[in-house]
Amino acid sequence: MTLMRGACADGFEGRMTEENLAEAFNENNAPFAKMMGVKMTLVTKDRIEGELSVTPEHCTIPATLHGGAIMAFADNMGGIGAFMNMPQGFMTTTIESKTNFLRAIPVGQMAKAVTTPVNLGRTLQVWKTDIFREDGKLAAVVTQTQLVRAPKES
Repeated sequence: MTLMRGACADGFEGRMTEENLAEAFNENNAPFAKMMGVKMTLVTKDRIEGELSVTPEHCTIPATLHGGAIMAFADNMGGIGAFMNMPQGFMTTTIESKTNFLRAIPVGQMAKAVTTPVNLGRTLQVWKTDIFREDGKLAAVVTQTQLVRAPKES
């Protein structure tokens, strides 16, 4: 489950523009995304693209990308989308996620994700992530709902 804080999170102050922020996200990647090996290639308010090199550590038997890894990859992508579209200082967390698994992605391939908004409400955002194999065939579709809220007073 993604939990991200608003536009002034460490490493992003003064960098929230309409330009591609992939490099900033790669430099300041969340620990779990970094451990997984997620690399952002495009980060804008209305489209996020990333890739994940499928290693044996990501796999189930027989040597294909584990469904949980697919879901975690997509959750990271949707969380970034919500982060890019929420007010400064707000927080986001995933409250619902649904995955359709269509094809396996073998070890050694590069999984590619494309995330786009379905609905950008004030408190709920819905994001769709398509995950592709190297041959361009759709491997999974993930739809997730992100809650966006102001941080609680201490």
